[in-house]
Amino acid sequence: MTKLNIKKGDNVMVIAGNSKGQSGRVLVVNKDKGRAIVESVNLISKHTKPNADNPKGGIVKQEAAVDISNLMLIDATGKPTRIGKRKDEKTGKTVRFSKKSGEVIK
Repeated sequence: MTKLNIKKGDNVMVIAGNSKGQSGRVLVVNKDKGRAIVESVNLISKHTKPNADNPKGGIVKQEAAVDISNLMLIDATGKPTRIGKRKDEKTGKTVRFSKKSGEVIK
């Protein structure tokens, strides 16, 4: 089982691929495949038949998964950063921290 540095709800930036430079919030993380779906990043056009949600059908834009290796977490300063893990002095729990600024990531 691989440990992932990115979790649901994190703000991330795409550092490689067609969507390079775009940023958004992580909606879903798939640990088995090592991929994540990021809000308004890597949009694809999906052809849909008419259904209850979309009575006319047609072409719908939706997010596709991005490999986690192509994502970098954005810290409080608004810049992409690597992530480290350390014990918190107050609580003793393991916390994620920004390697660029040293701040704990909530």
